[in-house]
Amino acid sequence: MSRVLSFSTDDAFANQLSRLIQDSGYSNRSLFLRDASLHFAEAKQRGSIETMDNEIVLEGTMIIYYQHGIESKLMDLRHSHELEVFSFHHNCLTKSHSCVDTLQLSGTAKSLRSAMEKLNDIRDVDKVEFVSAPLRDHGCC
Repeated sequence: MSRVLSFSTDDAFANQLSRLIQDSGYSNRSLFLRDASLHFAEAKQRGSIETMDNEIVLEGTMIIYYQHGIESKLMDLRHSHELEVFSFHHNCLTKSHSCVDTLQLSGTAKSLRSAMEKLNDIRDVDKVEFVSAPLRDHGCC
């Protein structure tokens, strides 16, 4: 069942919001506001991985862009006992001349920060990101 919620704003913000919705590829203002609200609330609730309590357990996807020749160092991460890797995928991106690995994993905030720092210190690792899974108390899994 849907409910209508409304709020008041000035013209400048309303115009900016319309541009944000369009630039983000949303065709529906309600879906955009729902997703933006959930994202904002989760970010406020969790905080950034850099400032999270060490023992908070997170699940999500680590994305690593790099150049060939360091695969063995990435293998060490996949077989680490500090992180639980559920799946791994490798791809060569021919236009950007980069390799990219994605790992769906779980670990404490401390172990994820440590892994990201170690990866960023490796020569020929171009970029490391972690995208945490949304917080939910119910759902499909």
